[in-house]
Amino acid sequence: MKKNTLNTVFIAHLVIIVLGFMMIYPILWLIMASFKEGNVIFSDPSLFPKTWTFENYVKGWEGIGIVHFSTFFMNSLFICICCMVINSLVASVTAYAFARLKFPGRKIWFAIMMITLMLPGHVTMIPRYIIFNMFGWVNTFYPFIIPKFFGGDAFFIFLLVQFMRALPVDMDESARIDGCSKFGIFARIVLPLSMPAVITTMLFTFLWTWDDFFSQMIYLNSPSMFTVPMGLRLFLDSSGISSWGPMFAMSVVSLLPCFILFFSLQKYFVQGIATTGIKG
Repeated sequence: MKKNTLNTVFIAHLVIIVLGFMMIYPILWLIMASFKEGNVIFSDPSLFPKTWTFENYVKGWEGIGIVHFSTFFMNSLFICICCMVINSLVASVTAYAFARLKFPGRKIWFAIMMITLMLPGHVTMIPRYIIFNMFGWVNTFYPFIIPKFFGGDAFFIFLLVQFMRALPVDMDESARIDGCSKFGIFARIVLPLSMPAVITTMLFTFLWTWDDFFSQMIYLNSPSMFTVPMGLRLFLDSSGISSWGPMFAMSVVSLLPCFILFFSLQKYFVQGIATTGIKG
């Protein structure tokens, strides 16, 4: 019986290792290809380069034309940090109202907010573009940052509502007896206890904004305003002459903020996902 159990465990771990390697292989190939010479990237079948070179990173960081790749990098960082901070604060306040406060029409407004989750983003893309164009916000960062002030991401509000509903209500009543206001309860009790869900919101906001290409392609026209996804697209020429090596190198560089942020906040991310939805 013990031998059969060990064999089962061994086979299970072997299958997991093989599947994990298959999932991570594209990332490994991308990293190794960034160190290969441009003329052997697709002709060399081996994973590891025969001749290691850092020329792709030097050329890639120099960018395309007169625009340095650091410009794309800083533009993406600025947009992502602003969206991350604003979205987490606004979603936290909105979720606190839905989860802990009683006001007329709370369930109706919450249901309306949940209905917006079913709307594809492409449905509202044209009306939003028309509105932002009337405001003169095209080719600016405003279309990405300003909507975050109005709690437009219903998914994160729902995530925080479910987390806050799982917190004991007795703490609110005790704080209210001690003279704490509703905002004080939120700032001193609910928000600190909800940090795992807040950090999860910040992490998802950063990753989704960093990887966004479609909306950035619509609103940004000047190369000096481009973000990392649009900067990577410049390495691909429609005429057939493409800088694959520099593009792969800058793709690896573009992954670094996501990896650093995810692994540094992994503990809170897992805790926020695991404890969300315990109490409906």
